[in-house]
Amino acid sequence: MSRLYQAIDANAERWLLLVFYVMLVGTMFIEVVRREVFAYSSIWGEEIVRYSFIYLAWIGAAAAVKERGHIRIDVLMHYVPYRIKALLYIFGDVVMFVVALIAIYWSWETVHVSWKFGSVTHGLRISQVFFLFAVPFGFALVIFRLAQSLLRDVSDLRNGTPVYEGDKLFD
Repeated sequence: MSRLYQAIDANAERWLLLVFYVMLVGTMFIEVVRREVFAYSSIWGEEIVRYSFIYLAWIGAAAAVKERGHIRIDVLMHYVPYRIKALLYIFGDVVMFVVALIAIYWSWETVHVSWKFGSVTHGLRISQVFFLFAVPFGFALVIFRLAQSLLRDVSDLRNGTPVYEGDKLFD
């Protein structure tokens, strides 16, 4: 793998999350100052914050899949052998993969309709496609990270090594 690909693979979600978080916080700060100091606010600020938050949520979902940091109940995982554990993780990833494929199909339909009819946002007056695209983009990232996770789990199962479980929240 090239160094660029490795850097993107390791940090893509982090950088995207940072960009959208800074945009969200910066815009919110500006709007609070405008509202409280100048008694004036804009409609575009609220829209930027809302759409930044939507992108944050979907990119964060992909980051959680990558790090196996999504919410799960793993009490049983402590009591099963590593082969069963790997199979359970693979099963979970396959189910999530199918759900993500269905979600990307239906979310893409919404983007397509918005593109077809040329809908625009109320405040910014730009195409809503850019903001509706957050959902299929997020699910595409989730699918990419699930494919990586499946390949890693199958490799661990074949090699007889313990499966990657991610960081624990309370250990």
